[in-house]
Amino acid sequence: MSSGAEAIGRQAIESLIPHADAMCLLDCVIEWNAERIVTATSSHRSPTNPLRSRGKLRALHLCEYGAQAMAIHGGLVARASGRVARPGFLVSLRDVKLHRDFVHDLAGELIVEAHCLVESPGSWQYRFEARHARELLAQGRAAVIARSA
Repeated sequence: MSSGAEAIGRQAIESLIPHADAMCLLDCVIEWNAERIVTATSSHRSPTNPLRSRGKLRALHLCEYGAQAMAIHGGLVARASGRVARPGFLVSLRDVKLHRDFVHDLAGELIVEAHCLVESPGSWQYRFEARHARELLAQGRAAVIARSA
């Protein structure tokens, strides 16, 4: 289960998650398998990024980038098994560490990675991290609970 030769770009990403247009923060999936996903984006540099405040993007918002990587991963895993991912709610962030205050001024792409730690029928736990070049910008764990039908 991997992207292999299949290009997973913005249009495919938007078909997997409830975010669209500027709120879809990730540009492409670099690779993925049943346990993890690696994505890339340049949206942190966009002046129209909806998470910016006073022209700046705080590193704290990298938690949303991680959450979107998690959602894309869930959608890809479900699709690979012939299902549609259940929508969920982000219910907790733990052990979040931010290694800088702002990220809007970083040239090039950010790499956002998520690893599934626990999966059950109604919830998921992930570890995520965001990097620029080799610099770790943010990391943490997140829990998601499936939305009731």
